[in-house]
Amino acid sequence: MVVQRALRRPPGLLLLTPFCLLHLGASGQPNEEAVSVQGVRGSSVELACGSQPAPLVVFWSFTPLGSLIPRPVAVTNGAESKVEAGASALGTVSLWNSSLVLGELREGAHGHFLCQALHEAGGQLRTTYSHFSLTVLVPVSKPQVRLSEPSPVEGTFVVATCAVREGTEPVIFAWQHQAPRGPGETLVGVTERLFQLDPVNRMHLGWYMCSAHNTVNHLSSDEAFLDVIYGPDDPVITVEPAYFTEEGFGATEKEEVTLSCRAASNPPSDYVWLRDHTQVHTGPSYTIASASRAHTGLYTCLAHNSRLHTRTQTAVQLTIYYPPEGQPSCVVIPTFGAVTLVCTWPGGLPAAQLQWEGPQGTGPAALSNVTWSHAATQLANSSVFTCTGQHPALALLALCRITLWEPLRGPTCRTMATAGDQFVMLSCEWPGGEPPALLSWLDGQQQPLGNSSSSLAIHVLQAQEDLAGREFICRGTHPLRVPDPHCRLQLEAPQLAVAEPWVSVLEGGEAWLACALLGGMPPAQLLWLGPQHLPVEPGPSGFMLHHEGAQLRLGIQAADPAQHGGTYHCVAHNTLGNSSQSVQLEVLRYPAPPNVTISSLTYGRHRREVQLQWAIRGPGNLTGFLVQRRASVPGPGAGAWETAAGDIEPESRTRRLGGLDPGVLYAFRVLALNHHTTGHPSEMKIPADPPFSAYPAVLGAAGTGMVVATVASLLVFQYAARHPETFSCLGQLLAPMEQSHPYRDSMEGPEAQAGIEIPSTIPASEPAQESMDVPVNVTITVTATP
Repeated sequence: MVVQRALRRPPGLLLLTPFCLLHLGASGQPNEEAVSVQGVRGSSVELACGSQPAPLVVFWSFTPLGSLIPRPVAVTNGAESKVEAGASALGTVSLWNSSLVLGELREGAHGHFLCQALHEAGGQLRTTYSHFSLTVLVPVSKPQVRLSEPSPVEGTFVVATCAVREGTEPVIFAWQHQAPRGPGETLVGVTERLFQLDPVNRMHLGWYMCSAHNTVNHLSSDEAFLDVIYGPDDPVITVEPAYFTEEGFGATEKEEVTLSCRAASNPPSDYVWLRDHTQVHTGPSYTIASASRAHTGLYTCLAHNSRLHTRTQTAVQLTIYYPPEGQPSCVVIPTFGAVTLVCTWPGGLPAAQLQWEGPQGTGPAALSNVTWSHAATQLANSSVFTCTGQHPALALLALCRITLWEPLRGPTCRTMATAGDQFVMLSCEWPGGEPPALLSWLDGQQQPLGNSSSSLAIHVLQAQEDLAGREFICRGTHPLRVPDPHCRLQLEAPQLAVAEPWVSVLEGGEAWLACALLGGMPPAQLLWLGPQHLPVEPGPSGFMLHHEGAQLRLGIQAADPAQHGGTYHCVAHNTLGNSSQSVQLEVLRYPAPPNVTISSLTYGRHRREVQLQWAIRGPGNLTGFLVQRRASVPGPGAGAWETAAGDIEPESRTRRLGGLDPGVLYAFRVLALNHHTTGHPSEMKIPADPPFSAYPAVLGAAGTGMVVATVASLLVFQYAARHPETFSCLGQLLAPMEQSHPYRDSMEGPEAQAGIEIPSTIPASEPAQESMDVPVNVTITVTATP
């Protein structure tokens, strides 16, 4: 019966366990080999239960390593599933179809998993089994370098340990060493957790880093510094500038001499300098700012290691000599058809020996000064001549060189105005060359103007109108250049051209006027004159000036017909004349917008605001509206129009305006806008009061009249009742009623309701005559509500 029900509907989870724990030999192949699966702690792994069609029931169990008792993990029948509470020790357990998904994998999941699936085949139940052997791998933790002695003394030993807190074996280690002043290197052959430096030396100083890796990951440690203590070694003394003698070092008088001492040591050594056994300085370097004969002597450097308390020393002999000051000086003097080379180096004890050398061989030699002449025809471009100087105080030769070379290209002519355009300066330049080129100015008839000069020739002319059209020539001469090169320039008045003589722009737009300089020597100055014939300056007026080579462009922003329209002049000026070109700027207005009429203008509450409505008449484009007001109607003493509302959208036809003074009479008008163009103002209107509603007032008046009439009638009847002699007929009718209390009571009700105060009446037994002297006080209270 139980089996038949299971075939008809999915079995409940509580009934699945007996099916899943069937004897392993019932059906299927439970003894098949387990599938090996690896997972990393903290990650996820999925165990798939076969590839057959979806089973009726799937049951997962887990057997830890070293145990023979399986533990239930999860069970599902497709419609519902359940995970055993104790399965959390494996990680985050979930079922996906028939597969078991283990998330956030834990080390407790290391073991064997069994999937038992119940299938229906041919009307019979069949059980299949899937075996999995799960291995949980643990990543290696970040290693740490631990030194048995961070600051060992050179010659002792140090043990370095690469500590790893956890990680699946096997864990492989690698070590790296980074010297303070060198590239990092890998310690080949060191793959163990520990390695020993025995004995340790100064080459081992630096940063050490280890790395550990297994099949899961690879991590490196932070650097650890090994500070090896050593030294000091024997000091090494150097002298700058270096000049060696048989006794030691030499130096030149009045020269700065620096003695430097270096002894390898950690920590760095402390240094003391002695001259002839007398202390003169402390520190690694001793500088003599200006050497003299008194500085000659035996210099000793003492090095001290403050950590190890060890000392070493070295001594050198310093001798001061007197070479000539500076270096040899080489110059070339151009002469007609030849060049003369002069080398000088005066002073020194003894005097320096000088000698020339050139492309053709060795030249003359002499003490302190030597001269050598060459014909220009025998020299080639880039010929190099060297003057060598020797002195006993100098270990090296002193040299000066001259390279004869012709300047590149040729002379360049320029001209400019000076001193308020009173003079014209002719400038000719031909830089470079050895020797420098000679330049001279000539007029159009080849007559010289002034004297020749090297590299740069300048000639000044007084500005005159007859200079226009005259030509001037600058001629250059150089011993290595044949024939002589020259340049020409012709003085002329400036010439102008404009891009467009007529420029149009819409109001508020941007326009550009361009002017170009076509010629002129000396170079002319460009400027723009506005319609008022005044120079145009950039600034708040909307003008912009932009120079582009020989062009000057004038920009006008937010063009306004009244301010910017008109004729502009581009003017060029130099010392020889002026030139001018005009440009007409037309600023076009936008078309007029349609007319506006006010359709309604009424006061609001307490006359402090108005409600305005308007309409447009006729065609035309518009971009907005403007509402204006003033404090009185047109006429003598009328106030000026002021803006009540601006930036009104073109779609708007109504506006509520506030901020009014109830005691002031206002007038309003509306204008349409098309960009910068304002249309005709609407008719002026004064706000009207809102329409009056008479219905509440009429009802209030009618009610008040009825109350007054009722009160008056009651007063007449009361008076007649109290004075029957006045109205005899009416008094007789009312006398009997006065005695009736019910009637009196009925009279007090209306009187009280009407708000009438009635004074005390005279008793009936008193004479009627006395009652006529008594005054009657009547108080009437009327409340009218409109």
